[in-house]
Amino acid sequence: MNVSEIAKLAGVSSATVSRYFNNGYISNEKREAIRKVVEETGYRPSVCAQTLRTKKTKMIGVIVPKIASDSIGKMVEGILRALNKSEYQTILAVTQNNQKKELEYLTVLNDKQVDGLIFIATVFSPEHKHLLKNLSVPFVIVGQHFQGHFCVYHDDYHASYDLTVHIFGRGKTNPGYIGAILQDEAVGASRYHGFCDAVRDMGYINLTDNLIIADFSVASGYEKAKELLQKHPDLDALLCATDSMAAGAVQYLSESKISVPDQILVAGHGDSELSKVTSPPFVTVHYSYEKSGETAVQMLLEQLEDKSAAPKEVKLGYFIVDKQKGGF
Repeated sequence: MNVSEIAKLAGVSSATVSRYFNNGYISNEKREAIRKVVEETGYRPSVCAQTLRTKKTKMIGVIVPKIASDSIGKMVEGILRALNKSEYQTILAVTQNNQKKELEYLTVLNDKQVDGLIFIATVFSPEHKHLLKNLSVPFVIVGQHFQGHFCVYHDDYHASYDLTVHIFGRGKTNPGYIGAILQDEAVGASRYHGFCDAVRDMGYINLTDNLIIADFSVASGYEKAKELLQKHPDLDALLCATDSMAAGAVQYLSESKISVPDQILVAGHGDSELSKVTSPPFVTVHYSYEKSGETAVQMLLEQLEDKSAAPKEVKLGYFIVDKQKGGF
């Protein structure tokens, strides 16, 4: 089957069939006639031919650092939910936190393999910034602030600041901080700086030294909680950069017969499933991860429709979840 044969069976012109497959305007009567023929014959237009003709692949590349992450999973859900309502398909690239792989995927996908890119970022090296600024396809950054470019990110600094103040409001005065690598501007640097500024503003500047760096896992949270408490055994709270770290800290405290939250209160970031199933549940911060994914798609589609669209930098809010106090 080809376009001419479909047109003959439907009683329309070949041009009308082409408009049908390219979402052009045709009457409802002709659209229904073509639809019936297509359904009966099982005809599918050549994707390669459409790409050569329109210079569009109808594909969107989505680059993520890993998939075994509650927050990233929610971002991807938001992206897919929005893209599934559009005419675009998705290519998902997982880098396993390998910065070299991120650069490779950005280069390969940029080489006219996709119409646009969504990049869930963690660390921006000089190579990342140079490559992103020279991409030939539209792109949106998710999870990090990239000034002067389309990006959607979270208010990590104020979330951490308010979480720290909340912990003091629970009667704790000597918290420690289990953080992420500071090269990660959002989860690492911004959340730690929020903690530091909060304790300084409350007159506890010495607490900024109660810091240890973990990776993004429950096992690391467990080990780093142990190390931090060996160094500072008088801590009465552990603020963690992620829920995974917090879950590991709770596990260590439970095995060490340290009461949570009476002796040591634990807090994380992410409002993940871990925060709901850990016993007792720890305090956490809710971020609009799915909304960030949906917003990224809207921003990318806007660029695809209007090449001259002005860059947008969207910062999303948050709220603290404290089930031990009924939440607020």
